[in-house]
Amino acid sequence: MSRLLIGLVAGIAVAALGFLWLNGYIYRQEQGGVENYREVEFRMSGERVQLVDDEARTRRMMGAASESIVRYFGNSATGDLNGDGVPDTAFLVTQEAGGSGTFFYAVGAIRNAAGRFQGTDAVLIGDRIAPQSTEIRDGLLVVNYVDRAPGEPMVAQPSVGKSLYLKLDPRTFQFGEVVQDFEGESRNER
Repeated sequence: MSRLLIGLVAGIAVAALGFLWLNGYIYRQEQGGVENYREVEFRMSGERVQLVDDEARTRRMMGAASESIVRYFGNSATGDLNGDGVPDTAFLVTQEAGGSGTFFYAVGAIRNAAGRFQGTDAVLIGDRIAPQSTEIRDGLLVVNYVDRAPGEPMVAQPSVGKSLYLKLDPRTFQFGEVVQDFEGESRNER
Protein backbone atom coordinates (compact mmCIF):
# COMPACT_ATOMS: atom_id res chain seq x y z
CA MET A 1 0.00 0.00 0.00
CA SER A 2 2.79 2.43 0.83
CA ARG A 3 4.37 1.91 -2.62
CA LEU A 4 1.05 2.69 -4.25
CA LEU A 5 0.69 5.85 -2.16
CA ILE A 6 4.26 6.98 -2.92
CA GLY A 7 3.70 6.32 -6.64
CA LEU A 8 0.44 8.26 -6.60
CA VAL A 9 2.00 11.24 -4.79
CA ALA A 10 5.00 11.21 -7.16
CA GLY A 11 2.69 11.06 -10.20
CA ILE A 12 0.63 13.98 -8.92
CA ALA A 13 3.81 15.99 -8.20
CA VAL A 14 5.19 15.35 -11.71
CA ALA A 15 1.83 16.28 -13.28
CA ALA A 16 1.63 19.48 -11.20
CA LEU A 17 5.19 20.51 -12.12
CA GLY A 18 4.51 19.75 -15.78
CA PHE A 19 1.32 21.83 -15.67
CA LEU A 20 3.15 24.78 -14.07
CA TRP A 21 5.96 24.62 -16.62
CA LEU A 22 3.53 24.41 -19.54
CA ASN A 23 1.40 27.25 -18.18
CA GLY A 24 4.51 29.46 -17.79
CA TYR A 25 5.68 28.58 -21.31
CA ILE A 26 2.29 29.45 -22.83
CA TYR A 27 2.19 32.73 -20.87
CA ARG A 28 5.66 33.73 -22.11
CA GLN A 29 4.70 32.88 -25.70
CA GLU A 30 1.51 34.96 -25.53
CA GLN A 31 3.33 37.98 -24.10
CA GLY A 32 5.64 38.24 -27.14
CA GLY A 33 8.64 40.51 -27.44
CA VAL A 34 11.91 40.53 -25.55
CA GLU A 35 12.92 41.79 -22.11
CA ASN A 36 15.85 43.97 -23.25
CA TYR A 37 15.03 46.76 -25.69
CA ARG A 38 18.48 46.41 -27.29
CA GLU A 39 17.55 42.89 -28.44
CA VAL A 40 14.23 43.85 -30.03
CA GLU A 41 13.53 42.74 -33.59
CA PHE A 42 12.71 45.63 -35.93
CA ARG A 43 12.26 46.19 -39.64
CA MET A 44 14.75 48.21 -41.69
CA SER A 45 14.10 48.75 -45.39
CA GLY A 46 11.64 45.84 -45.34
CA GLU A 47 14.13 43.41 -43.76
CA ARG A 48 13.92 41.99 -40.24
CA VAL A 49 16.86 42.92 -38.04
CA GLN A 50 17.66 41.70 -34.54
CA LEU A 51 20.79 42.88 -32.80
CA VAL A 52 22.89 40.31 -30.97
CA ASP A 53 25.57 41.88 -28.79
CA ASP A 54 24.56 45.25 -30.33
CA GLU A 55 25.22 44.15 -33.93
CA ALA A 56 23.54 42.41 -36.86
CA ARG A 57 25.10 41.35 -40.15
CA THR A 58 23.07 40.58 -43.25
CA ARG A 59 23.87 40.05 -46.91
CA ARG A 60 22.82 43.03 -49.00
CA MET A 61 21.48 40.91 -51.87
CA MET A 62 21.26 37.19 -52.34
CA GLY A 63 24.67 36.00 -53.51
CA ALA A 64 26.33 39.40 -52.96
CA ALA A 65 29.75 39.52 -51.36
CA SER A 66 29.12 42.68 -49.35
CA GLU A 67 27.16 42.64 -46.16
CA SER A 68 25.16 45.23 -44.29
CA ILE A 69 26.25 45.82 -40.71
CA VAL A 70 23.69 47.32 -38.34
CA ARG A 71 24.97 48.49 -34.95
CA TYR A 72 23.38 49.90 -31.82
CA PHE A 73 24.43 53.56 -31.61
CA GLY A 74 22.63 54.65 -28.47
CA ASN A 75 21.02 58.01 -27.73
CA SER A 76 18.21 56.12 -26.03
CA ALA A 77 15.17 57.92 -24.68
CA THR A 78 12.28 56.72 -22.54
CA GLY A 79 8.66 57.86 -22.67
CA ASP A 80 5.20 56.81 -23.84
CA LEU A 81 5.12 56.53 -27.66
CA ASN A 82 1.82 54.68 -28.11
CA GLY A 83 -0.37 56.38 -25.50
CA ASP A 84 -0.92 53.34 -23.25
CA GLY A 85 0.73 54.84 -20.17
CA VAL A 86 3.59 52.32 -20.25
CA PRO A 87 7.07 53.81 -20.88
CA ASP A 88 8.63 52.81 -24.21
CA THR A 89 12.21 53.26 -25.39
CA ALA A 90 13.64 54.71 -28.60
CA PHE A 91 17.24 54.55 -29.77
CA LEU A 92 19.48 55.03 -32.80
CA VAL A 93 21.24 52.42 -34.91
CA THR A 94 23.74 52.80 -37.72
CA GLN A 95 23.97 50.87 -40.96
CA GLU A 96 27.13 50.42 -43.00
CA ALA A 97 26.29 48.87 -46.34
CA GLY A 98 29.67 48.51 -48.00
CA GLY A 99 29.99 52.07 -49.34
CA SER A 100 31.46 55.15 -47.72
CA GLY A 101 28.29 56.16 -45.89
CA THR A 102 27.08 55.52 -42.38
CA PHE A 103 23.29 55.72 -42.29
CA PHE A 104 21.53 56.58 -39.04
CA TYR A 105 18.07 55.23 -38.16
CA ALA A 106 15.64 55.74 -35.27
CA VAL A 107 13.98 52.65 -33.78
CA GLY A 108 11.21 52.34 -31.21
CA ALA A 109 10.93 49.53 -28.68
CA ILE A 110 7.32 49.49 -27.49
CA ARG A 111 6.81 47.96 -24.04
CA ASN A 112 3.63 45.99 -23.38
CA ALA A 113 1.89 45.64 -20.02
CA ALA A 114 3.98 42.53 -19.25
CA GLY A 115 7.18 44.59 -19.61
CA ARG A 116 8.34 43.03 -22.90
CA PHE A 117 9.43 45.04 -25.93
CA GLN A 118 8.33 44.84 -29.57
CA GLY A 119 10.17 46.73 -32.31
CA THR A 120 8.90 49.31 -34.77
CA ASP A 121 9.96 49.97 -38.32
CA ALA A 122 13.24 51.88 -38.39
CA VAL A 123 13.18 55.43 -39.78
CA LEU A 124 16.09 56.80 -41.81
CA ILE A 125 17.45 60.01 -40.31
CA GLY A 126 20.36 60.60 -42.68
CA ASP A 127 23.79 59.67 -44.00
CA ARG A 128 26.93 60.79 -42.17
CA ILE A 129 25.05 63.05 -39.79
CA ALA A 130 26.08 63.97 -36.25
CA PRO A 131 23.37 62.85 -33.79
CA GLN A 132 22.92 65.18 -30.82
CA SER A 133 20.03 64.00 -28.64
CA THR A 134 16.94 61.82 -28.73
CA GLU A 135 13.89 62.47 -26.59
CA ILE A 136 10.27 61.46 -26.24
CA ARG A 137 8.10 64.51 -25.71
CA ASP A 138 4.28 64.65 -25.69
CA GLY A 139 4.06 61.28 -27.43
CA LEU A 140 6.50 62.31 -30.17
CA LEU A 141 9.96 60.92 -30.80
CA VAL A 142 12.28 63.89 -31.36
CA VAL A 143 15.72 63.27 -32.88
CA ASN A 144 18.08 66.25 -32.90
CA TYR A 145 21.10 66.07 -35.18
CA VAL A 146 23.53 68.10 -37.27
CA ASP A 147 23.53 67.73 -41.07
CA ARG A 148 25.25 69.37 -44.03
CA ALA A 149 23.81 72.49 -45.62
CA PRO A 150 21.97 72.03 -48.95
CA GLY A 151 24.46 71.72 -51.79
CA GLU A 152 27.42 70.85 -49.56
CA PRO A 153 29.38 67.73 -50.52
CA MET A 154 29.04 64.57 -48.41
CA VAL A 155 32.63 64.98 -47.20
CA ALA A 156 31.81 68.35 -45.56
CA GLN A 157 31.45 68.40 -41.79
CA PRO A 158 27.81 68.64 -40.67
CA SER A 159 27.05 72.20 -39.56
CA VAL A 160 23.26 72.71 -39.68
CA GLY A 161 21.13 71.77 -36.68
CA LYS A 162 17.94 69.86 -37.47
CA SER A 163 15.18 68.06 -35.60
CA LEU A 164 13.05 65.17 -36.80
CA TYR A 165 9.63 64.75 -35.15
CA LEU A 166 8.08 61.29 -35.41
CA LYS A 167 4.63 60.05 -34.36
CA LEU A 168 4.01 56.31 -33.91
CA ASP A 169 0.98 54.59 -35.40
CA PRO A 170 0.34 51.96 -32.68
CA ARG A 171 -1.57 49.68 -35.07
CA THR A 172 1.19 49.38 -37.70
CA PHE A 173 4.26 50.10 -35.52
CA GLN A 174 5.40 52.61 -38.13
CA PHE A 175 6.45 56.20 -37.55
CA GLY A 176 5.22 59.14 -39.58
CA GLU A 177 7.00 62.47 -39.73
CA VAL A 178 5.28 65.43 -38.08
CA VAL A 179 6.30 68.58 -39.92
CA GLN A 180 6.72 71.58 -37.63
CA ASP A 181 5.33 74.98 -38.69
CA PHE A 182 3.83 73.47 -41.85
CA GLU A 183 2.38 76.06 -44.21
CA GLY A 184 -0.16 73.92 -45.99
CA GLU A 185 -3.48 74.43 -47.67
CA SER A 186 -5.52 74.76 -44.49
CA ARG A 187 -6.84 78.23 -43.95
CA ASN A 188 -8.88 79.62 -41.13
CA GLU A 189 -11.22 81.89 -43.07
CA ARG A 190 -14.63 83.10 -42.01
